[in-house]
Amino acid sequence: MAQPRRGRPAVTIAIRAGRPDDHPALLEIWLRAVRATHGFLTEDQIQALLPLLRDQYLAAVELWVAAGADGAPEGFMGLDGSKVEMLFVDPDRHGRGTGRALLAHAAALKGDLTLDVNEQNPGALAFYRRCGFRQTGRSPLDGQGQPFPLIHMTSAAG
Repeated sequence: MAQPRRGRPAVTIAIRAGRPDDHPALLEIWLRAVRATHGFLTEDQIQALLPLLRDQYLAAVELWVAAGADGAPEGFMGLDGSKVEMLFVDPDRHGRGTGRALLAHAAALKGDLTLDVNEQNPGALAFYRRCGFRQTGRSPLDGQGQPFPLIHMTSAAG
């Protein structure tokens, strides 16, 4: 079980393979998480990304779901080999170990991990640093060619 932040109750988090019937709940988690953490995106930009996530991105990755004691998804991660392509946690579950549990699961499966994080998402950047990731580079544009710089990170020792 992942360690929660001080002052938060311990929770049980089960990691399981994602299924197509999870997708509606995962899309809702994505929307809530992006609205809470991606203040640099407009609502129109978020809505433009939603069908890409629904119709392309979720099916293109090895999908893992973090479920709470009741079995409901609390977060999810998409892997492409050892690259974490996406990791989103319901904002109401931030700080309870869900993201760490997903990363630990990925590391157990894949070893050293890489990922890209939006430079304009300081909370996520700090989270990955706390989890032992270090910066290996920076790109001025995101994957869609938008001016949202990406920080490239690895969990490998330097």
